[in-house]
Amino acid sequence: MSKHGAEASKIKTYLEQQNRPYSANDIFLNLHKEIGKTAVQKCLDQLSSDGVIKEKTYGKQKVYVADQSQFSSLNEEELKAIEVETSKLTQELTETEKELREHEAKVNKLNSTLTTEEAVKRVQEVETEVSHMEKKLEDLEQNCVLVSNEEREKTNKENEMMMKQWRKRKRLAMDILNAILEEYPKSKRELFEDIGIETDEDVGAQLC
Repeated sequence: MSKHGAEASKIKTYLEQQNRPYSANDIFLNLHKEIGKTAVQKCLDQLSSDGVIKEKTYGKQKVYVADQSQFSSLNEEELKAIEVETSKLTQELTETEKELREHEAKVNKLNSTLTTEEAVKRVQEVETEVSHMEKKLEDLEQNCVLVSNEEREKTNKENEMMMKQWRKRKRLAMDILNAILEEYPKSKRELFEDIGIETDEDVGAQLC
């Protein structure tokens, strides 16, 4: 068999197996470019001319399909069976696509979450900063030296700023810990103990 004959036979077999219309470019791509685009078109023209396949024109595009006369017609029972199978496969496809979207959403969420090591490190940094501010605040509160109104006002402003930072950093720390807890197999208290976290409540600290 010549190369052209072998290529035409391969295209004919492909169309019969798929039994659906394709353009020349579709066939070229679906056969993984094993047959050149020009050769595909020549084979289709020859097969169509020989009556082996059917050619249909839609607008400016031509599509090709296997000659349907070679296939036996289906009876009513077979058609119903095909409809049932099609419905079943459609439902399975819908469920699979839903599962895929759920998995993709979970992956995206995990990718945007800090790793356990990053979260633990950040929590420790925040705790250190909070401890430093608590010590500074304590020193300020115990300072009995008379100060001017200007210095007192400045100190009060700094205190307010530090308290805001305290609340902000505490909230950040808890957000990080809650993110860890989503994948952590133990309770929140056990997580705190495992990574050495002391809360404000543990040390008797209170936000004013």
